[in-house]
Amino acid sequence: MSFTRACALADIPSDEGLAVDLGSVTVALARDGDDVYALQDLCSHAAVALSEGEVSGCQIECWLHGSRFDLRTGKPTNFPATEAVATFPVELRDGDVYVDVETTLNGVNPA
Repeated sequence: MSFTRACALADIPSDEGLAVDLGSVTVALARDGDDVYALQDLCSHAAVALSEGEVSGCQIECWLHGSRFDLRTGKPTNFPATEAVATFPVELRDGDVYVDVETTLNGVNPA
């Protein structure tokens, strides 16, 4: 695995996503309590930034049409989205967030 520093943990709001460009992929970082998740920052329904949506109950909501995605699996939990978004491994080190964008946890290819 090849982890890249994405940001400080304190930079991620508790109720919304944070977009971070990691070169080949822009990820939406989101928190659920003490857990941090990284998803491809692109709604599978309308190709808009998920990082601009609200986060609650381990889900992030696309601001445009209201699709919600499970932060752990990337799977949509309601319509209109029907396809998952890529999820990536996250490590927390000394107050910083590291993401491995070369590996997906759910097998979805970030296009």
